[in-house]
Amino acid sequence: MEEQQKSGHLVLVMAPFQGHLTPMLQLATILHSKGFSITIVHPELNSLNPSNHPEFTFVSIPDKIKESQLSDEDLADKLKESLVSNVDVAGSLQSLHKNCAAPLQKCLENILHSHHHTAAVIYDTLMFCAQTIVNELGIPGITLRTSSATTMLLFPVLPQLGEKELMSGIESPELQALQLQRLRALIVQNPTQAMMEVRAAFTNAIKFSSAIIVNSMEFLELDALSKAPKSVIYVSFGSIAIIDKQELIETAWGLSNSKQPFLWVVRPGMVCGSEWIESLPNGFEESVGERGCIVKWAPQKEVLAHAAVGGFWSHCGWNSTIESICEGVPMLCRPFFGDQLLNSNYICNVWKIGLELQNLERGNTVRTIKRLMVDMEGKDIRKRAMDLKKKAALRLMEDGSTSCSFNGLIKQISV
Repeated sequence: MEEQQKSGHLVLVMAPFQGHLTPMLQLATILHSKGFSITIVHPELNSLNPSNHPEFTFVSIPDKIKESQLSDEDLADKLKESLVSNVDVAGSLQSLHKNCAAPLQKCLENILHSHHHTAAVIYDTLMFCAQTIVNELGIPGITLRTSSATTMLLFPVLPQLGEKELMSGIESPELQALQLQRLRALIVQNPTQAMMEVRAAFTNAIKFSSAIIVNSMEFLELDALSKAPKSVIYVSFGSIAIIDKQELIETAWGLSNSKQPFLWVVRPGMVCGSEWIESLPNGFEESVGERGCIVKWAPQKEVLAHAAVGGFWSHCGWNSTIESICEGVPMLCRPFFGDQLLNSNYICNVWKIGLELQNLERGNTVRTIKRLMVDMEGKDIRKRAMDLKKKAALRLMEDGSTSCSFNGLIKQISV
C-alpha cells in the first residue's frame, strides 16, 4: 500500500474489442507491479469479469449498443465488406463514441473527486473521445496504440499523399518492403464522411496526448519507431516567463516555416489574455501537421536526453542551461529577465554553444533555426556543446571536482 500511494493512481479506458482488451490488461498489470493503483473504465459491451482481476477496480459505463451491433465478429464482417464495397466500420465507432462520451466524462469526474492523486488517464486509441474529456478536466491523457507503430504513423497522412510523394520520402528497405502503395489504395478507396471524421478525431487525439504507448518492440519496427537524430527543436520558456499574443504568433510561424520537427511547451496562462493556445494563428496546425507537438508540460531532462533532440530554444534559466549542457544540446537563446541575460551571453559569446534570437520576427527565427540545425555553423556549435557535455560528465564523476567540492561542503556542514 505504501508503494502504491507513492506511485499514485491511474485510470485506464478500454475499447470493447478482444484484440484491444488483452494489451490494455497487460499494461495494467505492468503498471500495477510498479506500484500504481489501477481503475479500469470500460463500456458494457464485452465486459470483463472483475473477479478474474481482483487487483484492479472496474467501472463500467453505458454504451447503448447491443452486443450484435458491435461485436468483434460484426466488425470483422464489416471490415471485409468495406474492402469491396462502401460499408463503413467507422460509423460503428462513431456510435460508440457518441454514446460513451457523456457517461465517460461523468465517470472520470467521479473518479478524480474520490482519488486526489490520479496521475493520468491512459486510453485505447479507439476511445479517442477520452482525450477531449481529459483536456477539459486538466489531467494528462496518454494513448495506447494496440496495433503496430507503423499504422499509427501512416493512418493520418496516407490519404493526403500521392503515390510519388509517398515513396519519395521512403529510403528504408524495411518500409519499402511493406508495399505502401497497396496499403494506401485500401485505406483511401471510397472514403466515407464517417471515415474522414474518425481519422481526424484519431489524429487530433494523438496530437494532444501527453504521451503515446505502442504495443510493439523496437527491433520489430526499427525504422517506424526511430526518429531522425538531432532533428527536433525543444521549446520551453521556463515556469515564470510571460509572452504576448503577437510573440506567440511569431514563434508559431517561425517554427512552422523552419520545417523542423518540434516539441513546444506552452504553460497554461503563459500567453497574456489567453488560457492556453487559443490565440494560435489560423492555418498553423494545418501547416505543421504531424511535424510539431504542443504540450502543457514536459519532463525536460528526459526530453533533452532523447537522441532526436538537436536544439533547445530556451529562456536561459540557469537550471535549463545546466541541463542542456549536461546533455550536449546546443541552444537558441531568448532571455527574458534577470540572470537569464548573463546566461545567454555565456552560452552565445563565451562557451559558444548557442545562438541568440535578437527578435521573434518569424523570418529571423527561421534563419536562426537553420543556422543551428542545418548549416555548418550549427555543426561547430554542436561539437562545442558535446565537448562541454564530456567535461560536465567528468566533473560529475565520483572523483571529479564537482563531486569533491560537494563532498567537502558536506564535511564542513557535518563539523
